Amino acid sequence: MLAETICSAVSAAGLGIAALTAYRKRFLAATRIAAYALVPVALVMTGLVEWVSQIVFDPVVWAGFGLLGLAWLLLLVTRVVERRGLRAAVEPGAAGETRGGGRRRPVAPDASAPALGAGTAATGPKPASRRDAAPPADDFSDIEAILKKHGI
Repeated sequence: MLAETICSAVSAAGLGIAALTAYRKRFLAATRIAAYALVPVALVMTGLVEWVSQIVFDPVVWAGFGLLGLAWLLLLVTRVVERRGLRAAVEPGAAGETRGGGRRRPVAPDASAPALGAGTAATGPKPASRRDAAPPADDFSDIEAILKKHGI
């Protein structure tokens, strides 16, 4: 009952403002204000205001929204944990298993092995100036091997 009274008062005030705007010869703005002013009364007449007020002031409905939020949060947390690969800490025995039940194998087992010999054979003979150069320092040997591999 209170919500309907408030909506009716808002509509009456809006129609009053629309009448003042029309008195100032701003008919387009007055029509727009009148249209907005009629919306609260229309919502009351359709019963939507009563339905919304029953939802807002019912504690069982809020408990339901709370449970929906908790369920959403739990699903979100499980997705984050699954994506980060923390299943081994949560589920025992899941560290080395796949869906098929077999052991996980690395995608490229030799990818971390240094490719010192592969790059030099494919590029051909080295220029004479590099052969005569002093051997590289231990600190930069990895970097120089990468550069040699790419022909730089």
